[in-house]
Amino acid sequence: MPRILVLYYSSYGHVETMAQAVAEGAAAAGAEVAVKRVPELMPEAVARSAGVLLDQAAPIADPQELGDYDAIIVGSPTRFGNMAAQMRNFLDQTGPLWAKGALVGKVGSAFTSTASQHGGQEMTITSIHTTLLHHGMIIVGLPYSFAGNTIMTEISGGTPYGASTIAGPDGSRQPSGNELDGARFQGRHVAEIAARMKKGGQN
Repeated sequence: MPRILVLYYSSYGHVETMAQAVAEGAAAAGAEVAVKRVPELMPEAVARSAGVLLDQAAPIADPQELGDYDAIIVGSPTRFGNMAAQMRNFLDQTGPLWAKGALVGKVGSAFTSTASQHGGQEMTITSIHTTLLHHGMIIVGLPYSFAGNTIMTEISGGTPYGASTIAGPDGSRQPSGNELDGARFQGRHVAEIAARMKKGGQN
């Protein structure tokens, strides 16, 4: 049974909701799943004035614990086509893991949220992929075997690079059924691949 970490940053709850769906999918595939978040960098008064959710249920992760997992699925909202500073700061603290190759050969995956359909979803996910590749991780996305990636009857996130949701310019739109299905599919897909790799490594 692979151990999977769903690691996320969420300002307004959209990525948090997607993270829970990813975790559900991974758990349904038999994985042992932990859902953790990275620390907020904004001063509390600034964050509260901006409406940032500071009381999320997930515990805070430690950068050095990433090596304890067989797969890591990273979620971040987009900031100008890149991951949020909070996630970037957290990942920048994983240098000691990189130095000893602690994540080499493990499975890495990513998901995101943007305000608009063309707000940099794929760029943000691939910005996360870049860091995971530097760690020697094996990248897994959201394949087109998830039929929701080609849905044309509604506005929806979902890319071959990873699951995504659209929050709307004021953040009022919540993840749709199709977007949550994509997140669950990705979690299950990662868990199944991690399980096969772990089993193969034990032979």
